[in-house]
Amino acid sequence: MTDRRLPFESAVATGRGDDGTTALLFGGKRVAKDDARTEAYGTIDEAVAALGLARAELALKAEYGVLSPGFGGLAELLLQLQRDLFVAAAELATSPESRARQRDGETRVSAAMVDGLDAILREREATIELPREFVVPGETKTSAAIELARTITRRAERRAVSIARDDAAIAGGRLIPYLNRLADLLWILARVAEQAEARGATPARPGPGRARSATTKPERSKA
Repeated sequence: MTDRRLPFESAVATGRGDDGTTALLFGGKRVAKDDARTEAYGTIDEAVAALGLARAELALKAEYGVLSPGFGGLAELLLQLQRDLFVAAAELATSPESRARQRDGETRVSAAMVDGLDAILREREATIELPREFVVPGETKTSAAIELARTITRRAERRAVSIARDDAAIAGGRLIPYLNRLADLLWILARVAEQAEARGATPARPGPGRARSATTKPERSKA
């Protein structure tokens, strides 16, 4: 194999991935960077970054003194979700041979993590008016960033489902329910962000005088 050592010292770059491979957690053989697992946990990394956009927007509002009380600790919640997503990514980044070294809540999604999402979802859903039809993201920067994170989370879920076809531990674990529930919660949080700034969700179908809020959630958001 070609010598991949760098011609300079770096605390970040190693050069070992120059051949298109990467290491999984707990050692073991290296895998291709387009391996199904790498693709899945890389997609989770994208969701973490998208949530960072939302959190940065909230921080900017706080800095300028225009953060509405209606956000109700949303920035702190987004940070919690970002950190929890690292746990989900760690589960995907563990080879089957190293599963015995995983720990619930640290490198494997736990039942408490899923239950926690359920509790937050119930609490937040009770504080908003829900659109009666499908909506188009983009009313506010914060809500749009959360919607972006939601769609990326759905992609991570699809990647995990593909892996689960050949991996009984993923299929029978809590990772997929966690990602599914998280995407539902992010849809709710996008509405929280809109309504915190007195904005209503834009309906997907055009038309004058169309209702923008009601009390039931569109069927598409349930999965």
